[in-house]
Amino acid sequence: MIRSRRALLTGSATALAALSLPLAADDLIRPVPDEPTLVIGLWPSKPPGGEKVTVVQEVWERQNQWNLRDRAIRYVTRPTLSVFRPVRPNGASVLVIPGGGYAHTVVDKEGFETARWLAARGVTAFVLLYRLPHQGWAAGPDTPLQDAQRALRLIRARAAEYGLDPARVAVQGFSAGGHLAATLLTRFERRVYEPVDGADALPARPDLGCLVYPVISMKAGISHPGSRANMLGPDPTPEREAEFSPDMNVTAGVPPTWILHAADDQPVPVENALLIYAALRKAGVPAAMHLFEEGGHGFGLRGIQDTPLQVWPQLFLDWAARHGLMGPAGSGAIVPRPKP
Repeated sequence: MIRSRRALLTGSATALAALSLPLAADDLIRPVPDEPTLVIGLWPSKPPGGEKVTVVQEVWERQNQWNLRDRAIRYVTRPTLSVFRPVRPNGASVLVIPGGGYAHTVVDKEGFETARWLAARGVTAFVLLYRLPHQGWAAGPDTPLQDAQRALRLIRARAAEYGLDPARVAVQGFSAGGHLAATLLTRFERRVYEPVDGADALPARPDLGCLVYPVISMKAGISHPGSRANMLGPDPTPEREAEFSPDMNVTAGVPPTWILHAADDQPVPVENALLIYAALRKAGVPAAMHLFEEGGHGFGLRGIQDTPLQVWPQLFLDWAARHGLMGPAGSGAIVPRPKP
């Protein structure tokens, strides 16, 4: 069922009970509200380049086998940051970018659920609701990057308010959100919008990257077809494909990056992960990659308990801690996979 709304997401009484995280013996895991404590508008007024935009923002309530809240936003016109604040912030923060094939932006799966997992471990999480490239915005394929750059700068601008270290801001992206995260990692210096306030004087370079089953290449046969079409249209030139393929734009200035993919991923072939890892290695960028034999696509934190994939969130957090960015790490509950 699709419901049109004039306002952004408001608080919901629906709990993600299967993802609740009780206090642990090591006192590192703490309860986190199901909904964000704060929703921040990215832009002080209207987003840039919207003069020809006619779509109306809609919330799409999706069904899933776990009976969990699973919203997505179509026709994003009001990009935001949804903030999940820990009981005891450790100074680290993560900009979480969910997927959606650039057709919509996922909210709960890959977004709020991931943010709650991080916040329960002391990491302040900001979930990005970003605009889509093919819905009339003047910047076209640079539209999502406008929102990602602005989001990273806003996190740094509010670091003192939230008890954060502005030099410990990571980005974590899933699927098409992984493409946007990888684009931010490789094109953080590109000027894609005119400054609107003092926050835009701050750097947009993340200090760490995490790419989870990411769309990387825009080349036909490797890319996710829907993401490619929504980003570049039906018949992009080779030059446009290269411009928007993060593996083709890696430099030595890209932050350390952690990558996760499943070899049996059909929508987004594992070659995407292999390409970005090889490019990072060639440029001398510190990088770690974890490939799993099975897992498919889009699992996030759902259905991975009692499978090899259940270790992935902690693998990332431990790696980030070793890089001195995330602070102490913990462990916690993962949604069990339903029995056949």
